[in-house]
Order: sequence, then structure tokens, then C-alpha cells
Amino acid sequence: MTTNIPQILALDFDGVICDGLIEYFAVAWRTYCQVWQPHNQTPPEGLAEQFYPLRAVIETGWEMPVLIKALVEGIAADDIYQNWGTIVQQLVQADNLNAQEIGIKLDRLRDEWIGTDLDGWLDLHQFYPGVVDKIQTAIANHIKVYIITTKEGRFAQRLLQTAGLNLDKSVIFGKEVKRPKYEILRELITTHKIAPEAVYFVEDRLKTLQLVDKQPDLQAVQLYLADWGYNTPRERGTAENHPRIKLISLSEFSDDLWK
Repeated sequence: MTTNIPQILALDFDGVICDGLIEYFAVAWRTYCQVWQPHNQTPPEGLAEQFYPLRAVIETGWEMPVLIKALVEGIAADDIYQNWGTIVQQLVQADNLNAQEIGIKLDRLRDEWIGTDLDGWLDLHQFYPGVVDKIQTAIANHIKVYIITTKEGRFAQRLLQTAGLNLDKSVIFGKEVKRPKYEILRELITTHKIAPEAVYFVEDRLKTLQLVDKQPDLQAVQLYLADWGYNTPRERGTAENHPRIKLISLSEFSDDLWK
């Protein structure tokens, strides 16, 4: 794919390094039950299977229990794909809720789960094949690796440790930093005094890559959309026809991103 070696490898976490779909549904269901208090607290049959492909519409974690609410309400998958931004706000406003409160509940439930059943929580995650090896190769080649994620940094760090990646918390930018990813990329370029083209950014959200693309000073950053992550066929098609964003497969990431 390229023979250049990056100086910085910046990676999203969920949908690029780690597949947490099973955990997402489990913690989202627990949060949904706490927020909306359904009579039956056992997930309906088939609900998880409806949830998994629609994870692609989620931008931040607090939306996951709202997605379950949408599915329970019978909102069609096609409508969710097309109009999620409107739907999520309507559902939250209808019950006088707000994103911050839902997010706090979700994070608290996740913390409690980790505190009482860490092994069980970890077992609900798996790392995409070859990704951890590629990160280890990057580190061995003195490439600076950064994790830029909308997940809480402490959760990402704990999961990485289970894969043998003991990354310092200073290289993990979680949602707690409350800054757009393009601002973090800009900061890394400035801090390390490197050219933007020496930065490879692998992300599974097309919108995030498009925001980077709009930054005049980041035009040379190498942008990759992970086709194994949480994105839709339409988004992958858009990336294939984009002049800057490169659609990349898992095997291309592991074997050909650089030599």
C-alpha cells in the first residue's frame, strides 16, 4: 500500500483495535433498563442481532441505550441508518432526558461491572486479528503509537493491557479530553515537530476522517477508513471514491500499511 514508514500511528480503538459489540449491547441494555425501567428486564429475542449492525450509527457511548430504545419502539433499521441524528434527539427529548445523564449512568454501570466481574467484562471483547501484532511492530520500529477514542481512556487502557500492550496513559486520548480528534492530531504534530504526512490515522468513522480532511493544516495527514469497523456500506463506498481517504482492509492494515 505504501513504502513510507510513519512517525506517528494514530488509531481509533473501538472498531479498529477492539471489537466490543457483545459488551456494547450488554452494557447498553443495562443502561436502558435503568433509564426506562421496562417491566421485563430480559432482552427480547433477536434484539442484540438487530443492535449489532446498527452500532455503525453511534458516535458516542451514551447513544447506545437510546438505540435500544429506538429498536424496542419498533423504529425500522433503514430509518435509523438514514435519520439517526434526528431520532436520537427526539427519543431523548420525549422523556426529558439529556445525553450527559445517560452517559454518566452507562459509565457507572460499566465501572461497577469491571469492579465486580472484571474477567466476565473482559471476555466480552476481542481484538481484531493482526492489529495487536501491527501495533507491537510499530513500537519495535520506534513509531509513536497513539490511541484516539471516544471511549473512556481508562477502559481502553485496561483492555489493551489484556492484550499485552502496556501503553502509558499519556498516549491514550479518551473521551474525557473533550476535544475533536483533528485537534489532537494537530497537537501531536506540533508536539513532535513532524510533517503532517508522517502521521497515519486509522479510524472506522467516515465523518471523523472527513472532519480531518477539512482542516487546511492537516491536508497531508494519511487518512484510512477501517472497513472491518463500525461503518456502513454507503460510507465505505464514499471512502472508495474519496481523493484522500483510503479504504483499508484488515489484511492491508496488518501486512501492507507500511513495510
